[in-house]
Amino acid sequence: MNSYRRDLDMLRDRRFALLLTARTISVLGSSFAPVAIAFGVLALPGATAATLSAVLTAEALPMVAFMLVGGVIADRLPRHRVMMAGETLNAVAFACFAAMLLTGWTPLPAMVTAAALSGVSMAVLFPALTGIIPDVVPADRLQTANALLGLGANVSRVAGTVLSGAAVVLLGGGWALAVSALMFVVAAVLVAALRLTPAERSAAGSHSVLADLRDGWREFISRQWLWVVVAQFSVLVMAVQAAHGVLGPLVAKESLGGAPAWSAVLAGEAVGMICGVFVALGLRPRRPILVGTLLTIPTALPYLLLGLGSPLWTIVAGAVVMGVCFDLFGVLWNTTMQREIPAESLSRVSSYDALGSLMFGPVGLLLAGPLAILTGPRPALVGCAVLVTLSSLAALLSPGVRGLRAPEPAAEEEAVAR
Repeated sequence: MNSYRRDLDMLRDRRFALLLTARTISVLGSSFAPVAIAFGVLALPGATAATLSAVLTAEALPMVAFMLVGGVIADRLPRHRVMMAGETLNAVAFACFAAMLLTGWTPLPAMVTAAALSGVSMAVLFPALTGIIPDVVPADRLQTANALLGLGANVSRVAGTVLSGAAVVLLGGGWALAVSALMFVVAAVLVAALRLTPAERSAAGSHSVLADLRDGWREFISRQWLWVVVAQFSVLVMAVQAAHGVLGPLVAKESLGGAPAWSAVLAGEAVGMICGVFVALGLRPRRPILVGTLLTIPTALPYLLLGLGSPLWTIVAGAVVMGVCFDLFGVLWNTTMQREIPAESLSRVSSYDALGSLMFGPVGLLLAGPLAILTGPRPALVGCAVLVTLSSLAALLSPGVRGLRAPEPAAEEEAVAR
């Protein structure tokens, strides 16, 4: 177990503190979105589950479509500038969505356009965020950095989901989204102050975009543990998107009390993720991908409980378990990628990771509404739980997933010294 005091000393580093603060505020802004958009759209005259599916799909599709381009950009340009652009674009998207809900002018094409801008911003942000962490902290502190970033993000999720639920009930979804837009502006300003020295920035390549993508693909496909888990997550995320984006809010609205109940479920997940951070700070498994994949199996629990009509407190407890497992997986996964993949290719490989993991997410969102009408939301949620479990078990069949070992601590410290 590592010393928590030594881990917290990282907060004294100016650049890491800036990155942590910016990321925490950005996630706080994002955490307002699930409740505000779901119940803001469902409260519109004539809105149905299909309406919500269309808006969420419009956000997910551009995120998937532009993810590879975002990886190339983040490997070519200073990553803090790429992140600043992504935060600014997100602020514009949420400000437009807020203005529509506040004024009552909510044509579906306009809402879809605002959602699409948010999706593009995420495609820009995600690869840059994954790649910038090794630029800011030394290799032997990567897991600590990922865990602390996770702690800030998870605290923001707890605060955001609770506050957004209250804001939706008291003021409406429009004001919640307006607050989100302001937070993205603050995050962009903080990221702008994160200036990396020329030696730490990724060198701008002279190759074409297609050549850069081919190089990133070779790095990606050459590691079995990497592409197998990404394939697993392509199915898992499809189920999670359908359950979290559409089916869960529908059940909450119909039988659990609406936005406050769904906020409690999301807050339970975030609390679990906070608890997971403290475990992740000291957890150093010899086979990190095997442990991480095993941890994805219990993430099906809240969807199963929702589908079976369990009491709200049990669903919240299941969400806590899911949060712990997802946080531990995320820290182990990001740290392993940052250790195993060359820094000059990291953003492109992470974009393939994100593309593969999210590629069926829009399918889940698109099918969730019609499926809820056809079978009812509860049976559909049980189906989501089954998909999550089966995809996790299938990934465990891979020798690469079971066999990848983390470096010995002494070897890692020697490599850093060199």
